[in-house]
Amino acid sequence: MNVDLMDRIIIGSDHAGFNLKETIKQHLSDRGYTVIDVGTCDEGQVDYPDFGDKVAEKVSSGEFTRGILVCGSGVGMTIVANKFPNIRAVLCLDEETARLSRLHNNTNILVLAGRRTDAEKGKAITLVWLTTEFEGGRHQRRLEKIRKIESRICR
Repeated sequence: MNVDLMDRIIIGSDHAGFNLKETIKQHLSDRGYTVIDVGTCDEGQVDYPDFGDKVAEKVSSGEFTRGILVCGSGVGMTIVANKFPNIRAVLCLDEETARLSRLHNNTNILVLAGRRTDAEKGKAITLVWLTTEFEGGRHQRRLEKIRKIESRICR
């Protein structure tokens, strides 16, 4: 089977997001996505920046078009991911935020809060995020403005 780049997802978590990451990973695999897991591999304490770095770097470089990160609150992973060029990471606690983040912002990293999001909600958010297409139009103009800011700051 020839796997489309859009069907490849890179995923990572810290210890607080491990269980939700495992649930999401299986959920996506069951739906035909190829999921590459960069860790962590258990609930032993780790530092979230190490895993946020791995996922964001691969999306930033274009090796993956989208990634998913999970930590306890989702805040730390969001901060880490958004340090990388070309990354638009969003913390989603509900499906509407996931939908709008794709429609209007063309987000490329979904961040979930392992301590605030149960398995069913996490699966629902993830599917909405993965299946919603970017609307373009006036939103593209805004993304171009963000790119200009990013290029000015990240020299």
